[in-house]
Amino acid sequence: MGGFTFAQISLILIVAASTLTVCRANKEFRRPKYTHTPRKIIVGGSEGWRFNFTYTDWARKNGPFYVNDTLVFKYDPPTDNTTIPHNVYLLPNLRSFLKCSFTGAELLADVTQGGGQGFEFVLKKLKPHYFACGEHDGTHCSVGRMKFFVMPMLRWY
Repeated sequence: MGGFTFAQISLILIVAASTLTVCRANKEFRRPKYTHTPRKIIVGGSEGWRFNFTYTDWARKNGPFYVNDTLVFKYDPPTDNTTIPHNVYLLPNLRSFLKCSFTGAELLADVTQGGGQGFEFVLKKLKPHYFACGEHDGTHCSVGRMKFFVMPMLRWY
């Protein structure tokens, strides 16, 4: 009582042998390779980092994102009253992202750092990254849709 029958042991051995055979035949399964070719991705594409662009849709369409990919935030530095200033914050968690709360957020790039080649942020960790613009007391995040998140993955092929 409580032991395996001959039929159950035979089935376990057959399944184990079959799995081993498939794994040995499938080179991709046996030896996955990590590629060291990170991408450089301009946030928003040709639109850049600007007010009234839906970055959550952009992130969904341009994913997946991988560890060591670089996100490039391009926006015009403020020059006069016609240029709307922007910045880039890394929000601490999903709750902050949903509420556009900048409490505990880290300023990654101020209003002057998006010009020229833009501000670059390398995705170095396997964790969610929540980005938002904090200008005008967070209204760029909440009203202007200047927020998105990515969950970088490891790149295998």
